[in-house]
Amino acid sequence: MFQRSGDDEAEGGQPDRTPDTTRGLLDAIALHERAAALRWDQMLIWFMRVMACAWLVKGLGAWAVLLGFGPGEGIAFEARSLSFQATVIYFAVIDLVAAVGLWLTSTWGGVMWLLAVTSHVILALFFPRIVTSNVITLAAFVALILLYLAISWKAARQED
Repeated sequence: MFQRSGDDEAEGGQPDRTPDTTRGLLDAIALHERAAALRWDQMLIWFMRVMACAWLVKGLGAWAVLLGFGPGEGIAFEARSLSFQATVIYFAVIDLVAAVGLWLTSTWGGVMWLLAVTSHVILALFFPRIVTSNVITLAAFVALILLYLAISWKAARQED
């Protein structure tokens, strides 16, 4: 690991590092940095896959309402207001598209998910009769948005 030369011993016995040792040390540092970068990338992938499963269930729930199997007030889907019908159809499509994009861990999947969750929050705040959500659900959606943005930012920062 260390080589001693005759000159080193005369100067106080300080060891010299060989180029192989320095190269090995630099390789170990580079490997550690790559491992740290992979952790945030992996965390982003896991987050996107978990959200994909959740949004798949959410989208299938919208389809259940659309087909008459979901929870309701005993009113047929066709008899509901047009705004309710449009909202259910919108979420039936966008939630499943977002789920597929998230599962593929693509950029467009993250954008579609952000569009779906943000539109749910906005509609629930401004039109509570059409999109019913409680405060806990809305707070969880906002927390998920912030968590996604934070993990994405950390993953992007570690790649640079």
